[in-house]
Amino acid sequence: MAFNSALFDGMVIFSEVVTSGSFTQAAHNSGHSTSYISKEIGKLEERLGVRLLHRTTRTLRLTPEGELYFQQCQQLIEDAQMAENAITGQQEKPKGRLKVSCPVGFALSRLRPILGKFTDLYPDITLELDLNDRKIDIVAEGFDMALRASHQLEDSSLISRRFLRSKAITIASPDYLKKHGAPLHPNELSMHKTIGYAYVKQGAIWDFVDKDNQPIAVPLQCQVITNNSFMELSLCLAGQGITRIPHFHLTDELETGKLVELFADYPKLTIDIFMVYPSRKHMSAKVRCFMDFISEHLGD
Repeated sequence: MAFNSALFDGMVIFSEVVTSGSFTQAAHNSGHSTSYISKEIGKLEERLGVRLLHRTTRTLRLTPEGELYFQQCQQLIEDAQMAENAITGQQEKPKGRLKVSCPVGFALSRLRPILGKFTDLYPDITLELDLNDRKIDIVAEGFDMALRASHQLEDSSLISRRFLRSKAITIASPDYLKKHGAPLHPNELSMHKTIGYAYVKQGAIWDFVDKDNQPIAVPLQCQVITNNSFMELSLCLAGQGITRIPHFHLTDELETGKLVELFADYPKLTIDIFMVYPSRKHMSAKVRCFMDFISEHLGD
């Protein structure tokens, strides 16, 4: 690799412009003039050969190339700060933007009640929550970490840490069971209206284990397939069919009789919830404190 003494030139200035939202505020924060900031960004764009920012007198926004460069800059700056802290003996204070991906249902049912406590404890952290059930590329999309619920995580170069275990339960509303009858065996599900989840490899097949520990694979004709577990739950409550979701999505629906669990005496599929993060030798303080907080308040 050829030596490039200008590799990091303009990186910190560029990051400050994006974070502060304007050239004027970046100049104020860094102690430079606005013209100096503008020249540094211009030199950086010229060296990279791409436009990083779309700017007018009133607006400032990143180009796609700028978004990618900013994500990488943030991590490099944080790593450099950690290295400096290690040398000077300073203890790093959790701060900065923390970008976390989390499934919608888990965020609303379990994460939402405790977020206020986290933001009170760490006021210098800006928590950016992306609520989405889709599979993401943590590194390419600039996430610090992700929370993921899965029967079995796929192999990857990422580090995973399990903090909670739940079970998949099959449920229906009393109204649905009154109209269509209750299936007594999983195989009978093929004759019922079912609500499926889109983000599973075999959404049209539900796997069970019978009382003799023999596997049962039940093919389904799902009338509705959705990528949102809360929509599954809502449709089920409305009597639109039978569904199967992780138990952590429920609050008091079983206790109050709004829903009925089916096949309660059958062994249940295990759903583990993981914290997943890039494989890095040094973990930033903001990620470390969030992981510890989640483990303390939601871990089993």
